[in-house]
Amino acid sequence: MAETLRRVLNLGTSARSGEEDTAEAGPPLLLLGGPGSGKTALLFAAALEAAGEGRGPVLFLTRRPLQSLPRGTGAALDPLRLQKIRFQYPPSTHELLQLLCSAHEARGPAPSLLLLDGLEEYLVEDQGPQDAAYLAALLLDTAAHFSHQTGPGQGCGLIVALQTQEEGVSGDALQVSLLQRYFPAQCWLQAETPGPGQHRLRACLDPGGLGPRAEWCVAFRPNGEMTITPWPTQAGNLSLDKGSSSGGQP
Repeated sequence: MAETLRRVLNLGTSARSGEEDTAEAGPPLLLLGGPGSGKTALLFAAALEAAGEGRGPVLFLTRRPLQSLPRGTGAALDPLRLQKIRFQYPPSTHELLQLLCSAHEARGPAPSLLLLDGLEEYLVEDQGPQDAAYLAALLLDTAAHFSHQTGPGQGCGLIVALQTQEEGVSGDALQVSLLQRYFPAQCWLQAETPGPGQHRLRACLDPGGLGPRAEWCVAFRPNGEMTITPWPTQAGNLSLDKGSSSGGQP
């Protein structure tokens, strides 16, 4: 996978570098965007990248099985990498909470990366912000537990994808605002339409105070290969900065 992909997703997957090894992974990353904005594709690409690093397995949580492989991952498919990705499909919030609460009882090597796709599908069942806060805190606690198991110099990253809604949906804005307290780093995705037969995304990465924002162009070639390059500066600011479906992104 290209080095640029690592730079886009490394906040949730890489351990911090320093003079001494540390089990502390990078800050948890919240991946946000509307329908079709490439959240699942980037999550799966992160899973393949982490699975090829020679560390522990990857735990990929989603409500339902993938019907097809996401864009941009065909060229990177390696049977050995795929074997290291453990898919689990908790069908409800209750089952998801049970799975996370029982993580400390799981046998085998601890995951080096924890991914959750479709967080909004679990939050829709909740009765209020306290339930969303509890789920977010439990995800962080589970990743911390895995980090402790992996030992020094390893750590378990955490990336969670949330689908944002249309402009002016106040409930969505409040939900994102709450989650930002638990996920200081966010990556906002916006689908672009460069032309017929082309698929391109604009990604704005906010590292949560650990560095400057960065904007990237995620393009999918006709053969399915995904490329990530810096977004042209002359294109202006990401429209998600308006604070509509972004839930008030600063």
